[in-house]
Amino acid sequence: MFTYNIRGENIEITPAIREYAEKKVSKIERYFKDSPDATAYVNAKVYDNHDAKAEVTIPLSGGLTLRAEETSQDLYGSIDLVVDKLERQVRKHKTKLNRKARETGKADIVAPVEETEPEETDDDIKIVRRKSIAIKPMSPEEAVLQMDMLGHNFFLFEDAETEGISLVYKRKKESYGLIEIEDDIIE
Repeated sequence: MFTYNIRGENIEITPAIREYAEKKVSKIERYFKDSPDATAYVNAKVYDNHDAKAEVTIPLSGGLTLRAEETSQDLYGSIDLVVDKLERQVRKHKTKLNRKARETGKADIVAPVEETEPEETDDDIKIVRRKSIAIKPMSPEEAVLQMDMLGHNFFLFEDAETEGISLVYKRKKESYGLIEIEDDIIE
């Protein structure tokens, strides 16, 4: 069962908005055998040009994180669009996991990300955010899927086939790139 953390930027979250967001986001639960105990973080934002943005992040057990954001002319429409996007992500991920499970007998899931406070340095370059991740073995296709679900432009992972560290990234026109790190560089 999801719990909800709903907040607004430049908008007051009314009971009607809260109820609508909870009702729509709860649709995601039906895609899981056991209803996951997770918190759905919903952020609503209204811009000066009256566009409304809805962002939803749902960190699930096993390190899987569902995340999507959409902007439209009204907040209710943005919530509908973001839930549709999350449903597509879940269906795509479950299809991929089911295929992988049939091929190997098990499915790998990305480990959780730990964030730490920014580190102040005296140099001109400032690190404003630092993350520590546990890298799990997976195929490049699974890494692309996880990257898309997180809404990132790149994703670092251990290639299950080569057992080396690799990076997938988004390119123009909905294509992807793969960088494989050579072992002799790391040593």
